[in-house]
Amino acid sequence: MILDPKKRLAGVLAPLFALRGTRDFGIGDVGALREFVDWAADQGFGLVQLLPVNETGNDNSPYNAISSVALDPTTVEIHAVEDLEPGDIVELAPEADLEVLRTGPVRYPEVKALKRKLLRRGYERFAGLPKTGLRRKGFEAFVKREKAWLKPYAVFRVLMEENGGSERWDLWPEAQRTAEKAARWMGRQPVERREALKRELEFVQYIQWVAWMQWEMVKAHAEQRGVALMGDVPFGVSYYSADVFGEPDLFDHRWSGGAPPEPLFKDDPFTCQWGQNWGVPLYRWDRMRAENFDWWRRRVRQVRGVFDLFRIDHVLGFYRIYAFPWRPQRNPEFVGLTPEAARELAGGDLPRFHEQDDESAESRAFNRAHGEEFLRVLLEETGEHRLVGEDLGTVPEYVRPSLLELGIPGFRIPFWERQGSGLVPGSEYDALSVATYATHDHEPLRALWERWMEVIREALDRPDELAAERDHTWWEVRQLGAWASLEVPCILPFEQVHLRLLEALFRCRSWLVICMITDLFGSSQRFNVPGAVATSNWSERVAEPVREWGRNPGIEERMAGVRRVLAESGRC
Repeated sequence: MILDPKKRLAGVLAPLFALRGTRDFGIGDVGALREFVDWAADQGFGLVQLLPVNETGNDNSPYNAISSVALDPTTVEIHAVEDLEPGDIVELAPEADLEVLRTGPVRYPEVKALKRKLLRRGYERFAGLPKTGLRRKGFEAFVKREKAWLKPYAVFRVLMEENGGSERWDLWPEAQRTAEKAARWMGRQPVERREALKRELEFVQYIQWVAWMQWEMVKAHAEQRGVALMGDVPFGVSYYSADVFGEPDLFDHRWSGGAPPEPLFKDDPFTCQWGQNWGVPLYRWDRMRAENFDWWRRRVRQVRGVFDLFRIDHVLGFYRIYAFPWRPQRNPEFVGLTPEAARELAGGDLPRFHEQDDESAESRAFNRAHGEEFLRVLLEETGEHRLVGEDLGTVPEYVRPSLLELGIPGFRIPFWERQGSGLVPGSEYDALSVATYATHDHEPLRALWERWMEVIREALDRPDELAAERDHTWWEVRQLGAWASLEVPCILPFEQVHLRLLEALFRCRSWLVICMITDLFGSSQRFNVPGAVATSNWSERVAEPVREWGRNPGIEERMAGVRRVLAESGRC
C-alpha cells in the first residue's frame, strides 16, 4: 500500500480484544478485525489502528507481552482454522458456553484455555497428515524461515506450561532458569519424555503458523478495501519474556524502565510520587550495536508482514528513558519515602534518566544523536512514511525537531498543544503529525466533558467553596471550545458538542487524524487506566458486534455526521 503524507487520512483506533465479531470466542480476533476493516472502509476511513497484538502474559497487558514477535493465540479466528472441523467446535465449545463468554468483558483465563484446547485439536489432526503433504511443507517452511525468534519462543512457551502457565522464569526450578540450563534439562529427560516435549514445541510453532497466515490474509483484505493497518510496537519488552530469557545479554537486568511523575495521574500514590514503573528492562545498546541491531531489525521486519504503519510506543525511550533501580513488585515499599530513605532502600540509586539526563547542552546533544542512530535503523527496515512516534509525556525540546528531520510523525493532542494562554490551532500543526484527542491511556471525550459539566453544576450549589475549581474548569472548557470554533455560554450536554469537536479534529493540518472508537461513538467506556491494577484494564469490550453497528440508530446517526465531516475535510 502506498502511503503519502500529501494525502491526508482519517483513522479509527480500537483494541482488538474489545471488538465483538460475528462468531468470536469471547475476545476480538482476526474475524472481528476483518469486519471492522469493512465497516471502517464503508465509513470513509483509510486507516485502522490497533494496540499491540503480541502474546500477553498473565496480566493481559498488550504492553507487557511475553514475546516481541509471537502473535497472541487469542487473535486466531477459530472457525477459519483449516485443521478444525465443525464437529470439533460443537464438541469443545458448546454454543451455551460461548454465549456466556461473549457477554460482558473478556474472561481471559477461560478464553485462553478454550482457544488453546481447540487449537490443540487442530494440531492433533494436522500432526496426522502425510509428511509430504502441502500443509506440512508449508509449516516446515515457516518454521525454517522464522527460526531466529520462533525456536527460543517455543522453548519459553513450553517451559511456561511446565510451570503452571507462569512466565516468571526467575521462579522456575533452577534447572530451567536460563536457556542454556533448560536445553540441558530437556536433553536429560527419558526418550519418551523428550518426544512429548518435542511435540509440545511443535504445537507452539503450529499456533504461530496458523496465526501468522491469518494475519497476512487480513492485511491483504484491508489493502483490497483501501485501508492501511497501523500496528503498535512498544519501546520495551517484558522482563518475563522469551526475548530476555533467550538473549539475556541484550538487556540490563538491574534497571526497570518507565516514565517520570506526571500530574495527569493523581489517583495513584506511587505514580504521583515516583512515576510509572513499567518493569521493562533497559537495552544494552552497546551489545545491540555490536550485533548490527539484529534484534530490533528482526522485530520490525516481522511486524511489516501484518501492518502497513508502525506506531512506536514511547519513542522518547530511544533518546533517553526514565528508569527505576527496583522491579515493580517493590513499588509499594517506596510510597511516601523521602529520597534519602528510598536511595538507601534501593541500594544507593534513585530513579533517573538513562543513558544521560537532559540537564546540559552536551547531554541533550548526546541523547538526540543516540535516538537518531537507532531510529534510522528502524527506518531502514520500515521504509519511508511507515513509522509513527508516540512522543507524549515529558518531551525534551529536541525530540520533535529530531522526529521531523527523520520524517517521523509525532502526536498532537489538542489539550497539550499550548500557545500563550490558548491552544495551538489545528491549522498550525505540523503537516507531518498525528492528531487525536485520546490514546488508549486517556479519558474519553465524553467522560472528560461530563466531568467538566458536573464540576460547574456542583459549583452552582456551593459557589463559595468551589469557585476556584469552577473558574478553572470554565477556562478549560472555553479553551477547547475556542479551538473547535464552538461557543460554550452555559452548561451543554455532550451530544450538542460531540460532532463539532470531531469536525475540528478532522480539519487539522495533520497528515493522520485518528479517533478512538469510544470518542467516535461518544462513549465514556475506558480500556485502560495507567497505574491502576484492575480487572477492567484491557478487558472492556464495545457493547455490540461490529456487524450490528450499521443497524443501531444511535451509532448510524452519529456516523452520518462523521461521514459528512470526513468528506468535507478531504480525508475520505
